[in-house]
Amino acid sequence: MTAALLAASFLSGPVLAAGTHPTTGEALADDQTFTYRVLDEHSSVDPQIVEDVSGAEIVRDLFEGLYNQDEDGNLVPGVALSHEVSDDKLTYTFKLRDNAKWSNGEPVTANDFVFAWKRAVNPETASPYAWYMELMSIANGADIIAGEKPVDELGVKAVDDLTLEVTLSQPLPYFPQMVTHSTTFPSPEAVIAEHGADWTKPGNIVSNGAYILTEHVLNERSVRERNEMYWDNENTILDKVVAVVINDENQALTRYMAGELDRTEVPAGQFPRLKEENPDEAINFPRLCNYYYTFNLSDGGPEAFKDVRVRKALAYAVDRNVIVENVLQGGQFPAYTFTPGATAGFEVPEVDYANWSQAERDEKAKELLAEAGYGPDNPLSFDMLYNTSEAHKKIATVMSQMWKQKLGVEATLNNMEWKTFLDVRGKQDFELARGAWCGDYNEASTFLDLVTSPSGYNDGKYSNATVDELMTGARTAENPQENYTQVEMTLAEEMPVIPVYHYAGVYMLNDQLKNWPINNVEQNWYSKNLYKVAE
Repeated sequence: MTAALLAASFLSGPVLAAGTHPTTGEALADDQTFTYRVLDEHSSVDPQIVEDVSGAEIVRDLFEGLYNQDEDGNLVPGVALSHEVSDDKLTYTFKLRDNAKWSNGEPVTANDFVFAWKRAVNPETASPYAWYMELMSIANGADIIAGEKPVDELGVKAVDDLTLEVTLSQPLPYFPQMVTHSTTFPSPEAVIAEHGADWTKPGNIVSNGAYILTEHVLNERSVRERNEMYWDNENTILDKVVAVVINDENQALTRYMAGELDRTEVPAGQFPRLKEENPDEAINFPRLCNYYYTFNLSDGGPEAFKDVRVRKALAYAVDRNVIVENVLQGGQFPAYTFTPGATAGFEVPEVDYANWSQAERDEKAKELLAEAGYGPDNPLSFDMLYNTSEAHKKIATVMSQMWKQKLGVEATLNNMEWKTFLDVRGKQDFELARGAWCGDYNEASTFLDLVTSPSGYNDGKYSNATVDELMTGARTAENPQENYTQVEMTLAEEMPVIPVYHYAGVYMLNDQLKNWPINNVEQNWYSKNLYKVAE
């Protein structure tokens, strides 16, 4: 057996001294409330249902999985204190802490994880992230999700209340990193049985994280407050966290400047000014996220997009430097590959068109589009879908203007609110649609699995058997980078998506709020690690 014991120094900490931070000695603010802006209403706070970033941020506060991440993205104990791995790398045995409790005072046990994981793969749950459980290579997971085996055959069991055993179908070296994801968090079986779909409403919800949901006003705000039953409650400093839905980023900035918010995203193009005017509050840093547009390559998609020359022409004609330097201006990175360069262990391949000048890309785009039969006498036209946001609108507008000016292409812009957008894109009821992905764990497969045939978020329905084989092989490859390079080269050759840029976190952050994890490229932040100092 090989042991993977996590640092014991994270298991306990000094008791919070009144009025000062227990470690730094900083004077703490009397009001420990963190209020931040989100663009849209979150999809859910049910760990097995949530599918968006803002929802996952809430779920990480309300629930706690086997492991958490520290400020640098390293694994630290959550409900699990440690794990051991069998010699054949197929069995993981997690030892759980004995002081983890649900907010109703009941103990958190291994059975709560077994229930949640079986719930995630159960076709009746219709979890948007069932495919993620399949990627985790849990024994029989793929067959259960496909409806070919009963749920009880999932390779997870409670050896006893404090021992969780997971059996994999194949070795997966980054398996421990995957259990920081919300889909793997425990769920309270009795509460779900009692309340059904209403179990996540304030007053009904029972959770095991540092906070409990106390208020939710649809499309307006959600409030979470300290969970007195949380095992490390005495070292939690923030008392309340409020997520406020503000669709307009300029309005959000105005409210931030008025002192109503502690954090908001910087509107596109405004970072240089705000950094100069507010150097202690305007921050930017690399994020593990990509921004792209996906072609609808399903049977019902536009005939034009089935021609790779058209797809390449549109991708080449996008001047990414203009978008990141003139439109966004927040330290984002032009993207020519799907996987961000910030991804741990990933070497960005040299795809051909990345090394051309923009003039060369434009010339090739004109040539390819003409070869495909489009021009003044037969102009290419299509709808371009994005979710409502001023930044998304600016980017879509600039891209459509580039295509119009360089290629004579007519792209009609169409925006939708978030949940409608997700539904329409998921049903392939679009022609070209915005996409973005923030890594579920820090490894290239979290991005490249999206372009495999079985992926639940392959909304363009791109399918390439070689890509599928390469990504399956990468899970057990001694050097998966070789597979990832081949996949990226294939994507550059077939262009099922248009990579636009790789993210930076670009925020206005109240300088009283401390310990924001800017070195964690996944941006898995936990309110229990944040605090406010006195002015």
